[in-house]
Amino acid sequence: MTAIKNIKLNNGLEMPLEGFSVAQLADATKVKDVVKAALKLGYRSIDMAQNDHQEAAVSAAIKESGLPHEQLFLTTKVGLANAGAKPAYDSVLRSLQALQTDYLDLVLIHQPLGDYYGTYHALEALYHEHKIRAIGVANFEPDRYVDFVKHVSVTPAINQVEAHVFNQQKFARKWLQKYHTQIEAWGPFAAGKNEFFTNQILTKIGEDYGKTAAQVGLRFLVQENIIVNPKSVHPKRLAENLGIWDFELSDEDMERIRNLDEAQTFFNDHHDPAFVEELSDLKL
Repeated sequence: MTAIKNIKLNNGLEMPLEGFSVAQLADATKVKDVVKAALKLGYRSIDMAQNDHQEAAVSAAIKESGLPHEQLFLTTKVGLANAGAKPAYDSVLRSLQALQTDYLDLVLIHQPLGDYYGTYHALEALYHEHKIRAIGVANFEPDRYVDFVKHVSVTPAINQVEAHVFNQQKFARKWLQKYHTQIEAWGPFAAGKNEFFTNQILTKIGEDYGKTAAQVGLRFLVQENIIVNPKSVHPKRLAENLGIWDFELSDEDMERIRNLDEAQTFFNDHHDPAFVEELSDLKL
């Protein structure tokens, strides 16, 4: 397998351009098994969230893999249930305990809701205490991101947002680049929406390289310097998602894929009051 490339964050920390997400996997045994399989295949970056309650299972998988933390990149996210300075601070300490480590590589605010300034101040404190190597945000739209970055002392290293070939975040990326925040994608396959896996353009391009539409979609993102964390519980697909490092899309093919952009969300809109209300009630 060709090695996964790293990208340098704004504080000099290097992060793999491709990782593995355990998002919404609730069964602890399944989480442990799939993380072990991913690590065996060569994944070294694991993306988690506190509200999914997976950290102990991830820790067990890492322990059984025999890999030291120094060879891994561990990310978790602080949800609304732990928003605010003290709750967020304490929640990260619990995450450290669950993961049986004395530091995390990256911690993000999961949603731009509630007392996210208090949450971020806690992350800044933990960052200065060297309990977190990088801090950032998730789901911050460009307007809220710019306002936020103007009022914090540590510029977010990451903004994790919906990003895939049909929503390439071109406008948001301009503002992130201006303030030196790296974009990271969630939902890099658009959850299969818009006939992602059978898209004619992705499929045709894939045939030229001996790759699937899914691999072409992932390769496009990493060539755009967008960090990806594909999710799967199937060993074959886990391996397939890593098969993007032995080829490079041509400039012509990159442009064809850029033209697939619809510049709109395929999931939930943080500008929608009903969605914000739902998230706030669920404390996710």
